[in-house]
Amino acid sequence: MNLDILYEKFENKNLIKTAWTHSSYANENRKKQLEFNERLEFLGDSVLSLITSEYLYKNFSHMPEGDLTKIRAALVCEKSLCEFAKEINLGAHLYLGKGEIATNGRERASILADAFEATLGALYLDGGYENAKEFCLPFIEKSVEKAIKGLMFKDYKTALQEIIQQNKGEVLTYNLEKEEGPDHDKKFFINVYLNSNVIGRGIGRTKKEAEQNAAKEALELMGE
Repeated sequence: MNLDILYEKFENKNLIKTAWTHSSYANENRKKQLEFNERLEFLGDSVLSLITSEYLYKNFSHMPEGDLTKIRAALVCEKSLCEFAKEINLGAHLYLGKGEIATNGRERASILADAFEATLGALYLDGGYENAKEFCLPFIEKSVEKAIKGLMFKDYKTALQEIIQQNKGEVLTYNLEKEEGPDHDKKFFINVYLNSNVIGRGIGRTKKEAEQNAAKEALELMGE
C-alpha cells in the first residue's frame, strides 16, 4: 500500500497528519500547537477490535468465544501491529522529535503500533467504518492463519495419549462421525473414544483440526 496515495485520498488531511505525529515532535514544536496521535490511537484501537471481531465471528463460526478472544488478542497485539506498520513503511512517514529519530524511533515497535492504530482512527473519522475496514482487512486476512497456528496450536492428541497410556489396556480411537459443506468449506465432526465411550467431540476444517479439538475437549473434561 502506498501511503502517499492514501494521504491524497483524505478529505481532511489534518487527520492523517495528526495520526502520523508523535508526541515528541509536537513537544519540540509547541509554538505550532500541533495535535499528536494519542487520541486517534485510542479511537483506532476500538475500530481495529471491532473489524477483527467481525471478521473472526463471520469466518470462524466453529470456534468458541474463548478461542476467538485469544486469536483476536494475537492479531491486535503490539508485535502484529508493528509488523503491519512495517509492511507499509509507516515509520518513514512519521513526524518524530529529534531524540526519537536519534534513537531509531522509526523502527520502535510501540511507536509503529500506535501510529498504525491512529491511522485507522483517522480513516474511520474521515470516511467511516467501511473506509477503515477496507484498509485494515487485508492485514487481518493475511495474518489470521499465522495467529491461529502460532497461538492456538497445541498437540492435544499427544497430551491426551500420554495420559491414557498411564493406564494399561486403555485404547484411544478417533472416529469421523460426519462431514458437512462444499469441498471449499468443509467441516469435519470427530469423536474421540476411550475404549467404547465418547470422551470428546471436535469440529474442524480438516480432520486433523477436528481431532485436535476433540482431544482438547477430552482434556478439559478430565480437568487437564
